[in-house]
Amino acid sequence: MARLTSITNPEQVPAQDRAIVDGIVASRGALQGPFTMFLHCPELAGRLAHLGAFVRFEGSLDMRVRVLAAMTVARELDAVYVWGAQTGQARKRGVPETTITAIRENHSRGVPPEDAQIVDFTRELMRRHRVDDATVKALRARFGDDGFIQLTGAIGYYSMLAMTVNACELEAAPGAEILKVGGAS
Repeated sequence: MARLTSITNPEQVPAQDRAIVDGIVASRGALQGPFTMFLHCPELAGRLAHLGAFVRFEGSLDMRVRVLAAMTVARELDAVYVWGAQTGQARKRGVPETTITAIRENHSRGVPPEDAQIVDFTRELMRRHRVDDATVKALRARFGDDGFIQLTGAIGYYSMLAMTVNACELEAAPGAEILKVGGAS
């Protein structure tokens, strides 16, 4: 059970912050997931919704790449809610079960090279807080500087979501795949 009351109704937010809630609902269709926690600080929620709209919907980075990075962040930080949301998106985007399993079990066996590049970069950045020159060069060649920064920014965005859902103990959405935490499943 979440540590904070989930804010799922605009009336739970002070009247002066309702425009923020309306913006979140307009961009996402409902008050759900991490935003039910972020709205305890409406100003932060609004700013994150704006950033998230770019990271999730508006940037030029391929959606499959974004999902792979988000799933890897979720696994690295044992973020149950984010994992459940992202595995559903991964399947809709045609990510093979072998890739989802590899991320879940913290290995790269059976992952196509173009997917492994994203998973390995995300893991290296999350675990070592740095990446080697060869990795950066390869990603810049693949995505350009703009895409490289979008990918890095997506990793940061999903890290913030993951930390918030972990601190608040937000559970996976109903019907979502459940990530076993505390190591490989």
